[in-house]
Amino acid sequence: MVVREQKERILRRARRAGLGVDEALLESLSAYFALLGFWNSKVNLTAFDLTDAPDEAIDRLLVEPLLAAKHIAGTPHGHTHTHALAGPHPRALDIGTGGGSPAIPLKLALPGLALRMVESKTRKSAFLREAIRVLNLQQAEVETARAEDLLTRPELHESHDLVTVRAVRIEQSLLVKLQAFLKTGGRILLFRSGSGSDTPPSVVPPLVYEA
Repeated sequence: MVVREQKERILRRARRAGLGVDEALLESLSAYFALLGFWNSKVNLTAFDLTDAPDEAIDRLLVEPLLAAKHIAGTPHGHTHTHALAGPHPRALDIGTGGGSPAIPLKLALPGLALRMVESKTRKSAFLREAIRVLNLQQAEVETARAEDLLTRPELHESHDLVTVRAVRIEQSLLVKLQAFLKTGGRILLFRSGSGSDTPPSVVPPLVYEA
């Protein structure tokens, strides 16, 4: 698929969700999606077949994080607005980042976020570091570790404004663990992984939890 067609699809899906996307953000989202597709054929970063940029993949991997960014910012356009979170550079922690969604689209939409991505698999971590390089993301880092490993590090406790996680099933026990990373008033944002709705989540909505 040519870059122009891919960008048009992303823009169309974003507008369908009621989102405004400026040219700079659209360019970055398209570059991320193309990089994800290239690596996915080798590393299996997502279950979606990204060859023809299907609408469901764009919606789940790009549009959902953009909607979350809008929710976080509390403005019609999440791009460059992070005042709804504490401080000039609110800290975000993404658990089990895998192919980078929701973390990277969130970072692109809210560039003021100081982002820490946590991924236990070495090859997926390598992709995330390459994405940081290609997209020139500032204040973004990758830790090759499990969430349980981070729980043993006191300096990470109560130090984040936002925790995000994408999983097939969200267990209540996981939420309890993730709350250790949040500042008072911080939020946990939950995203479903995979396609379709055959596997019900074990935690019912709302999908935003506040500490």
